[in-house]
Amino acid sequence: MAYLLSVNVGAPMRTQHSDVQHTGIDKRPVDGPVAIAEPGPRGSEPTGVDGDRVCDTRHHGGPDQAVYAYAREDLDKWAAELGRNLPGGVFGENLTTVGLDVTGARIGERWLIGDETVLEVSAPRIPCRTFAGWLGERGWIKTFTQRAIPGAYLRVVVPGSVRAGDEVRIVHTPPHDVTIGLTFRALTAEPELLPRLVAATALPAQTRGKVLSRLE
Repeated sequence: MAYLLSVNVGAPMRTQHSDVQHTGIDKRPVDGPVAIAEPGPRGSEPTGVDGDRVCDTRHHGGPDQAVYAYAREDLDKWAAELGRNLPGGVFGENLTTVGLDVTGARIGERWLIGDETVLEVSAPRIPCRTFAGWLGERGWIKTFTQRAIPGAYLRVVVPGSVRAGDEVRIVHTPPHDVTIGLTFRALTAEPELLPRLVAATALPAQTRGKVLSRLE
C-alpha cells in the first residue's frame, strides 16, 4: 500500500542563494490534518498546502506547482550516496511518500489521497541554486540532473485534507508513457526526447509551449 509518510510545510527563512533573499525550502513534518486547495496564480505566495509558502514567486508556485511530492525510497538512495541523514521535507517536498513510484508517475496521472483529496501529476521539479545552496553539496545541480529522480509537482483536482498515514491510490492513468522521469530528462540533458512529450496534454501550458517551440 502506498501512503504518506509525512506532510511537510515551511516558513520563509533568509538565504544567500536566491534573488529574493528568502526561501521556503526548509519544510518540516506537521501533525494532524492539513488542508489542500488550489493556490492562486503564479506570483502569489501560498502553495496548495495550508501553512506553506513560496518566496520566489517568479519561478515557483501557482496551480501547476500546488504540491510537491518526493518518495522516501528515493531520499534513502540519496542519503546512502551522500552519506548523510535526509529527513522528510529536506528536499522541499510537501508530501513524502512510501510505496509510490513518483519518478515513474505519468503526466496527468491522478492520486486519491485519503478519502477525498485528488491531485494530478503535472511536471518534474527542475533544480535551482536555492536548492543547491540549501543542501550544501558541491555540484548538486549537475548531480541531481544526472540521476533524474526529480520528484513530482501536482495540481489540485479535488481539494480536501491530508495527513501522515493516508493511503495514496492511483485513480486515473493517462494513455501515454510520458513519465516524470522522462519529462525531466527531455527538459534537461536529453532534448532528443522532447518529441515524446507532445503526447502529455496535461503538461503545464507554459512547459508545453516551450516544448512545441523547441520542436519547430
